[in-house]
Amino acid sequence: REQERAPHGIQSGIRHPAAGGQRTGTSAINDDDDDDSEGQLRRGADVNDAPAVRSSALRSASVAPLRRAASSSSLRCAAGGADGDKMVVAITGATGFVGKKLVETLMAEGHEVRILTRDSLAARLALPQATLGGAKFYTHDTLSGAIEWYTAVKGCTGVVNLAGAPISDPWNEDYKKTLVKSRLTTTNRLADAINAIPEDERPSLVSSSAVGYYGISTRDTFDEKSRAGKDFLANLCVQWEKAAMAAQTPATTIIRTGVVLEAGGGALGKILPIFQLFTGGPLGSGKQFVSWIHRDDLVALIIAALKRPYTYAGVVNGTAPVTTTMTGLCEAVAKSTNRPNWLPVPGFALKLILGEGATVVLDGQKVLPKRTESLGFQFQYPTVEEAVEAIVNGGS
Repeated sequence: REQERAPHGIQSGIRHPAAGGQRTGTSAINDDDDDDSEGQLRRGADVNDAPAVRSSALRSASVAPLRRAASSSSLRCAAGGADGDKMVVAITGATGFVGKKLVETLMAEGHEVRILTRDSLAARLALPQATLGGAKFYTHDTLSGAIEWYTAVKGCTGVVNLAGAPISDPWNEDYKKTLVKSRLTTTNRLADAINAIPEDERPSLVSSSAVGYYGISTRDTFDEKSRAGKDFLANLCVQWEKAAMAAQTPATTIIRTGVVLEAGGGALGKILPIFQLFTGGPLGSGKQFVSWIHRDDLVALIIAALKRPYTYAGVVNGTAPVTTTMTGLCEAVAKSTNRPNWLPVPGFALKLILGEGATVVLDGQKVLPKRTESLGFQFQYPTVEEAVEAIVNGGS
């Protein structure tokens, strides 16, 4: 079958960006999927205990398209496939907000889906249509002691890593450790499983990260070339991405995702009911940036990276090309629901409820998908007005 060919030496050519920069504070991180929040973390439980990561000087390959070498020794492997080719994709976090839609879309296109999970029975119940459609489920730790993930990734063209505990729950020090552990444990396990496969049979990897990587700012604009912030969520993203890059894949794509919009989950899952009760309004000052993406666009971006792994290898931002503010988001919701946008929620009230986790909605950053667009990715919903209208009134 016709596959996208790997550039010669790509495995040793990918490097992860260093943490750095001068920004402090906290910011939103991808709150997608929660399938694998248990397990012992092998390489550190708290991002603030990782000075070596924060001070490393690794270079990123995400900021420039990877060149293809016209060499007879160019690596040809299991990864990727041209449009129309059947892919075999293993997914962590498949029961989450983005994962469910990804599974649905891949299966609708005729691809084979393998669900990597902590609890296969719970995952089957959460994904009844996928179960009926023939998706296969693999548990990491079985009663017999077998690790099924090693079997699951063999024969795959691509692996997608979405797992992580929700950030919308109230934070305390114990929960912050859970946020770290749930992401790094799963990613470390995936890296181990991929690296156990012979080099020429390894799949590509698409691994989730978040715009929280950049820290927060009320004035700066960030893209894939920007350096990391220094707060808790930025450091978490740095470690999360570093763990993904430990997988010696032919091509690894890191997607730094913004606030994911769709009914029934994510930010709109919480905002829409409030507006429908005529009590909607911006959270905090309303001036904070919201870098967002429609769920359909995020799923399309993941699939694009699976189909063209060498093109998308490195970092791409999963954010719409037109950012907004919290006030702008709430105004779009008010217009689409025909409800008033009049009752703001003060920041101190959110801090009382969510603790340090209130930073997810009170702070933000303006993140643009420069490299994503340069690769030719087309957003179906470039503006928040279009996205919310489609979600609320059935066009999505």
